[in-house]
Amino acid sequence: MAEVKNIATRDSYGATLQALAAEHPELVVLDADLSVSTCTAMFQKVAPERFFDCGIAEANMMGVAAGLSTMGLVPFVSSFAMFAAARAYEQILNSIAYPRLNVKICASHGGISVGEDGASHQCCEDFALMRSLPGMTVICPSDDIEARAAVRAAFEMEGPVYLRLGRLAVPVFHDPDNYHFEIGKGEKVTEGSDIAIIATGLEVNEARIAAEHLAAQGIGARVLNIHTIKPLDEDLILEAARDCGKVITCEEHSVIGGLGEAVCSLLAEKQPVPVRRVGIQDRFACSGPAWDLIHAFGLDAATIEKTAHEMLGY
Repeated sequence: MAEVKNIATRDSYGATLQALAAEHPELVVLDADLSVSTCTAMFQKVAPERFFDCGIAEANMMGVAAGLSTMGLVPFVSSFAMFAAARAYEQILNSIAYPRLNVKICASHGGISVGEDGASHQCCEDFALMRSLPGMTVICPSDDIEARAAVRAAFEMEGPVYLRLGRLAVPVFHDPDNYHFEIGKGEKVTEGSDIAIIATGLEVNEARIAAEHLAAQGIGARVLNIHTIKPLDEDLILEAARDCGKVITCEEHSVIGGLGEAVCSLLAEKQPVPVRRVGIQDRFACSGPAWDLIHAFGLDAATIEKTAHEMLGY
């Protein structure tokens, strides 16, 4: 068996920007004094004349990006999720989303897997904030292959995009030769009809592991990778709910306002079934090693497996 690589999606982002630099002279990149951490420094190395460090002034950076987009350029704007999504929210709303400008907000260090940086830097509310903006596309890739494809897809589409990236190196489970990414279309990772596990980001691999454990017990878990949280792949989710009758959602985000609530809203209106949400349970996290936090806050495969047993009654 080939060794599984672990790559942070922020690294995938930087590498893809670097590749796109040679292909698209209209691409520009902005950062808020965090280019090494967000990996936009990789773009800066090959296209310094198209890289703009706006300093620790995230709100201003969004306004600059908005202006650049009106000149035929395609701005990719980066900072940590806490600063890109939360601190600069009003500027994103009024200067980017409201006029539907072609700005790509690529926020690294999302969720609790930021680890030791602690609660002040662990943004677990970004999906909720960005989902609420009309016309905003919200994407959270699960591994290196998907992240690279998502960055390219974000560049190619017209309109505002929020793309969440991670600090933590996570397993690469997609095959680059066979994987196709399409915004708004989820992926059926495993087959099964006993229970559906709908996940996004690093939780997709945890769901895969849980499904393997459940399969060994004779339980068929259908895992869906919902990389695009908005627009949601309603058909894929409704099909899983009809076939399985029970649903678990999994996200490295608050259970309020994220993937879980998006799925619950859809199912409440079109296919009511029991749902359990695995995620941050309306609390702040804390400082610690990333994987320790993932286990402590119940975002691991063991919690998903346990939740499936509870829903199935055994």
